[in-house]
Amino acid sequence: MVAAIEVRDARPDDAAALIALWRELTTAGLPSRLPAPPSTAAAEVAVSKHSGDPFGRLLVVELDGEVHGMAYLRRTLISPLHDDTTVTVEYLHVSDSARRHGLGKALIGEAVAWAEHENCLHLAVVAPAIAREANRFLARLGLGQAGVLRFANTHTVRRRLAADHAPNLLALLSSRRSAIARRAQLGRPLPATGPADVSYPAEPESADT
Repeated sequence: MVAAIEVRDARPDDAAALIALWRELTTAGLPSRLPAPPSTAAAEVAVSKHSGDPFGRLLVVELDGEVHGMAYLRRTLISPLHDDTTVTVEYLHVSDSARRHGLGKALIGEAVAWAEHENCLHLAVVAPAIAREANRFLARLGLGQAGVLRFANTHTVRRRLAADHAPNLLALLSSRRSAIARRAQLGRPLPATGPADVSYPAEPESADT
Protein backbone atom coordinates (compact mmCIF):
# COMPACT_ATOMS: atom_id res chain seq x y z
CA MET A 1 0.00 0.00 0.00
CA VAL A 2 1.39 3.38 -1.06
CA ALA A 3 1.95 5.83 1.81
CA ALA A 4 -0.09 9.05 1.66
CA ILE A 5 2.09 12.19 1.58
CA GLU A 6 0.70 15.71 2.00
CA VAL A 7 2.59 19.02 2.15
CA ARG A 8 0.72 21.96 3.69
CA ASP A 9 1.24 25.19 5.57
CA ALA A 10 1.80 24.72 9.29
CA ARG A 11 -0.97 25.49 11.76
CA PRO A 12 -0.71 26.45 15.44
CA ASP A 13 -1.90 22.97 16.41
CA ASP A 14 1.25 21.58 14.73
CA ALA A 15 3.39 23.23 17.42
CA ALA A 16 4.13 20.03 19.35
CA ALA A 17 5.19 18.17 16.21
CA LEU A 18 7.36 21.08 15.07
CA ILE A 19 9.08 21.24 18.46
CA ALA A 20 9.85 17.52 18.21
CA LEU A 21 11.39 18.08 14.77
CA TRP A 22 13.38 21.03 16.14
CA ARG A 23 14.77 18.79 18.89
CA GLU A 24 15.94 16.37 16.21
CA LEU A 25 17.67 19.25 14.43
CA THR A 26 19.56 20.20 17.58
CA THR A 27 20.57 16.61 18.41
CA ALA A 28 21.36 15.33 14.92
CA GLY A 29 25.05 14.77 15.69
CA LEU A 30 26.22 17.66 13.52
CA PRO A 31 27.75 20.87 14.91
CA SER A 32 24.76 23.08 15.64
CA ARG A 33 24.19 26.57 16.99
CA LEU A 34 20.42 26.40 16.76
CA PRO A 35 18.57 27.85 19.77
CA ALA A 36 16.84 25.53 22.21
CA PRO A 37 13.27 24.45 21.40
CA PRO A 38 10.61 26.99 22.46
CA SER A 39 7.65 26.24 24.67
CA THR A 40 4.50 24.95 23.01
CA ALA A 41 2.70 28.24 23.67
CA ALA A 42 5.53 30.27 22.14
CA ALA A 43 5.66 27.98 19.10
CA GLU A 44 1.90 28.33 18.58
CA VAL A 45 2.21 32.12 18.53
CA ALA A 46 5.19 31.99 16.16
CA VAL A 47 3.46 29.60 13.76
CA SER A 48 0.32 31.75 13.64
CA LYS A 49 2.37 34.72 12.42
CA HIS A 50 3.44 32.89 9.25
CA SER A 51 -0.12 32.51 7.96
CA GLY A 52 -0.30 36.16 6.94
CA ASP A 53 3.26 36.57 5.68
CA PRO A 54 3.42 37.09 1.90
CA PHE A 55 7.18 36.58 1.89
CA GLY A 56 7.48 33.43 4.00
CA ARG A 57 5.85 30.04 4.51
CA LEU A 58 6.37 27.42 7.19
CA LEU A 59 5.60 24.01 5.72
CA VAL A 60 4.98 20.62 7.26
CA VAL A 61 4.79 17.31 5.46
CA GLU A 62 2.53 14.49 6.61
CA LEU A 63 2.99 10.77 6.11
CA ASP A 64 -0.26 8.87 6.58
CA GLY A 65 -1.71 11.79 8.53
CA GLU A 66 1.25 12.33 10.89
CA VAL A 67 3.64 15.30 10.67
CA HIS A 68 7.15 14.02 9.96
CA GLY A 69 8.93 16.94 8.28
CA MET A 70 9.24 20.69 8.01
CA ALA A 71 10.76 23.45 5.92
CA TYR A 72 10.75 27.24 6.06
CA LEU A 73 10.51 29.14 2.76
CA ARG A 74 11.52 32.78 2.33
CA ARG A 75 11.07 34.96 -0.75
CA THR A 76 13.74 37.67 -1.03
CA LEU A 77 15.84 39.55 -3.55
CA ILE A 78 18.65 37.38 -4.85
CA SER A 79 21.13 40.18 -4.12
CA PRO A 80 21.13 43.90 -3.27
CA LEU A 81 22.11 44.63 -6.90
CA HIS A 82 19.39 42.65 -8.69
CA ASP A 83 15.63 42.83 -9.07
CA ASP A 84 15.33 39.05 -9.40
CA THR A 85 13.87 37.21 -6.43
CA THR A 86 14.68 33.82 -5.00
CA VAL A 87 12.97 31.34 -2.70
CA THR A 88 15.28 30.10 0.04
CA VAL A 89 14.53 26.84 1.84
CA GLU A 90 15.73 26.71 5.45
CA TYR A 91 15.38 24.23 8.32
CA LEU A 92 14.58 21.42 5.91
CA HIS A 93 14.21 18.31 8.01
CA VAL A 94 12.45 14.94 7.93
CA SER A 95 12.22 12.73 11.01
CA ASP A 96 14.42 9.65 11.11
CA SER A 97 11.38 7.36 11.30
CA ALA A 98 10.02 8.66 7.98
CA ARG A 99 13.12 8.73 5.79
CA ARG A 100 13.21 7.09 2.35
CA HIS A 101 9.54 7.82 1.64
CA GLY A 102 9.99 10.93 -0.54
CA LEU A 103 9.03 13.52 2.08
CA GLY A 104 12.09 15.66 1.40
CA LYS A 105 11.38 15.69 -2.32
CA ALA A 106 7.79 16.63 -1.58
CA LEU A 107 8.93 19.65 0.47
CA ILE A 108 11.36 20.75 -2.24
CA GLY A 109 8.62 20.25 -4.82
CA GLU A 110 6.33 22.61 -2.92
CA ALA A 111 9.16 25.17 -2.72
CA VAL A 112 9.61 24.96 -6.51
CA ALA A 113 5.86 25.33 -7.07
CA TRP A 114 5.72 28.43 -4.84
CA ALA A 115 8.78 29.92 -6.56
CA GLU A 116 7.15 29.45 -9.95
CA HIS A 117 3.86 30.91 -8.71
CA GLU A 118 5.70 34.00 -7.41
CA ASN A 119 7.79 34.30 -10.61
CA CYS A 120 11.03 33.55 -8.75
CA LEU A 121 13.66 32.24 -11.15
CA HIS A 122 15.93 30.80 -8.47
CA LEU A 123 15.78 28.37 -5.57
CA ALA A 124 18.31 28.13 -2.72
CA VAL A 125 18.54 25.58 0.09
CA VAL A 126 20.54 26.10 3.29
CA ALA A 127 22.43 22.97 4.35
CA PRO A 128 25.46 22.31 6.58
CA ALA A 129 28.62 21.92 4.51
CA ILE A 130 29.57 18.73 6.36
CA ALA A 131 26.19 17.05 5.88
CA ARG A 132 27.36 14.85 3.04
CA GLU A 133 24.23 12.82 2.47
CA ALA A 134 22.00 15.90 2.56
CA ASN A 135 24.23 17.73 0.11
CA ARG A 136 24.34 14.73 -2.23
CA PHE A 137 20.54 14.66 -2.10
CA LEU A 138 20.38 18.36 -3.01
CA ALA A 139 23.05 18.02 -5.70
CA ARG A 140 21.02 15.31 -7.42
CA LEU A 141 18.19 17.85 -7.65
CA GLY A 142 20.51 20.31 -9.43
CA LEU A 143 21.42 22.49 -6.43
CA GLY A 144 25.11 23.43 -6.33
CA GLN A 145 27.07 24.93 -3.45
CA ALA A 146 27.06 28.74 -3.43
CA GLY A 147 28.64 29.53 -0.05
CA VAL A 148 28.96 28.65 3.62
CA LEU A 149 26.68 30.26 6.20
CA ARG A 150 28.21 30.98 9.60
CA PHE A 151 26.32 32.03 12.72
CA ALA A 152 27.13 33.43 16.15
CA ASN A 153 25.47 35.74 18.64
CA THR A 154 26.43 39.39 18.49
CA HIS A 155 28.07 39.35 21.93
CA THR A 156 30.54 36.69 20.80
CA VAL A 157 31.47 38.56 17.64
CA ARG A 158 31.87 41.86 19.49
CA ARG A 159 34.10 40.20 22.09
CA ARG A 160 36.28 38.58 19.43
CA LEU A 161 36.58 41.85 17.53
CA ALA A 162 37.62 43.68 20.69
CA ALA A 163 40.19 40.97 21.41
CA ASP A 164 41.95 41.84 18.17
CA HIS A 165 42.77 45.30 19.58
CA ALA A 166 41.74 47.05 16.39
CA PRO A 167 42.31 50.83 16.69
CA ASN A 168 39.24 52.65 17.89
CA LEU A 169 37.12 49.54 17.27
CA LEU A 170 34.92 49.94 20.32
CA ALA A 171 34.34 53.59 19.49
CA LEU A 172 33.43 52.63 15.92
CA LEU A 173 30.94 50.00 17.08
CA SER A 174 29.39 52.41 19.56
CA SER A 175 29.07 55.06 16.85
CA ARG A 176 27.42 52.59 14.51
CA ARG A 177 24.87 51.58 17.16
CA SER A 178 24.07 55.23 17.78
CA ALA A 179 23.53 55.80 14.06
CA ILE A 180 21.19 52.80 13.90
CA ALA A 181 19.20 54.13 16.85
CA ARG A 182 18.91 57.61 15.30
CA ARG A 183 17.72 56.22 11.99
CA ALA A 184 15.17 54.01 13.75
CA GLN A 185 13.76 57.04 15.55
CA LEU A 186 13.51 58.95 12.29
CA GLY A 187 11.96 55.99 10.47
CA ARG A 188 14.64 55.98 7.79
CA PRO A 189 15.95 52.73 6.28
CA LEU A 190 19.58 51.88 6.88
CA PRO A 191 21.88 51.68 3.87
CA ALA A 192 22.59 48.11 2.76
CA THR A 193 25.95 46.98 4.08
CA GLY A 194 25.66 43.27 3.43
CA PRO A 195 23.21 40.39 3.07
CA ALA A 196 20.02 40.76 5.08
CA ASP A 197 17.77 38.34 6.90
CA VAL A 198 20.37 35.68 7.55
CA SER A 199 18.85 32.79 9.45
CA TYR A 200 20.27 29.99 11.49
CA PRO A 201 21.78 27.17 9.46
CA ALA A 202 19.48 24.25 8.94
CA GLU A 203 20.24 20.60 9.27
CA PRO A 204 18.26 18.90 6.52
CA GLU A 205 17.47 15.29 5.94
CA SER A 206 19.65 12.58 4.51
CA ALA A 207 19.84 11.63 0.86
CA ASP A 208 17.24 9.58 -0.99
CA THR A 209 14.40 11.08 1.06
